Amino acid sequence: MKIFVKALPVQDIIIDIADKFNAPIDRDGGEFTIDLPEDIGKGFIRGASFPSGVGIIEYYCTFYKDMEIHFTVNKTHPLKFIFCSEGKVDHAFEENNEIHTIETFQNVIVSSSGFNGHVLFFKANETSHVSSLEIIREEFNKRNNYKFDGLDPELKKLFMDTEAKNLFFYQGNYSIQAADIVEEITHKEFHGFLRSVFLEGKAFEMLSKQINQYHDDQNEEKRPVLLRRTDVEKVKRAVEIINENLNQNFSVDHLAKEVGTNVNKLQEGFKYLFDLTVNKYVQQVKLEAAKEMLTSSDHNISQIVSMIGLNNRSYFSKIFKEKYGVSPKYFLQNKKEFEQEEKD
Repeated sequence: MKIFVKALPVQDIIIDIADKFNAPIDRDGGEFTIDLPEDIGKGFIRGASFPSGVGIIEYYCTFYKDMEIHFTVNKTHPLKFIFCSEGKVDHAFEENNEIHTIETFQNVIVSSSGFNGHVLFFKANETSHVSSLEIIREEFNKRNNYKFDGLDPELKKLFMDTEAKNLFFYQGNYSIQAADIVEEITHKEFHGFLRSVFLEGKAFEMLSKQINQYHDDQNEEKRPVLLRRTDVEKVKRAVEIINENLNQNFSVDHLAKEVGTNVNKLQEGFKYLFDLTVNKYVQQVKLEAAKEMLTSSDHNISQIVSMIGLNNRSYFSKIFKEKYGVSPKYFLQNKKEFEQEEKD
């Protein structure tokens, strides 16, 4: 299925899509939402735009047939910051046939040239969650943008290119902070006026995170410092390795190499997810496993110490008491009492 819709502002995009799908629009303050008709798919498309020239569109859809959304207008098209949180989506410029696939946790910054538009391609029966910041540069530049002081020269030129003289494409993996903002936007905590204010604030927060990430990617003198969603996936893999090998004592360096990252990124990821260092997390997992075995198995303390990869019973007793307030021996002797306390 192929549809052609206006490219700006966001409300007109939603109205056009609703017309093509013959779907009603739910209006919540300045946010317009379409629930996909049952014959087209499931999910929603929603968006809002603001006097600053910034708009935001969210596609959370599973189409039953391949879907092409062509954004056309006889004007300069918005500068777009597109994020994919689930599934994937393909993007193409109207002026050429090159297709760029935006995978999960990836983002692109795109600007077509002249009055040329954009195309988004959604594959049939694949759920995609895609968010797009839409910036009408002519309107956006009426703000006091402080001459875009401190902005990367390429981005500065891009923001100031109100006539879209140049084609621009950039692709990267977006930061975990940006991923958190996408999730906050998806979760409709507010309605009406508050939703509108909330969305506008999040749109600008997302924009600042995206620009910061672009600067981070362009810094050739040092490794990227921002934690990306792909980094978090590597942390989750490290957690799997730890949980599946409790009798092992992997170094942080070994774990980092196993999951394809560096020690600093691994430590940062554990701090973000668990507020613990890698070693402290490993210790916590081992102690929780030991407590479970003391409670529900017939293993003695020495056997459990060996099973969680420790070779020093006195050290185990020390860290167990620090965490649970009693020695392993006392816990084992009084485990029925502790079980009852947990139930209560």
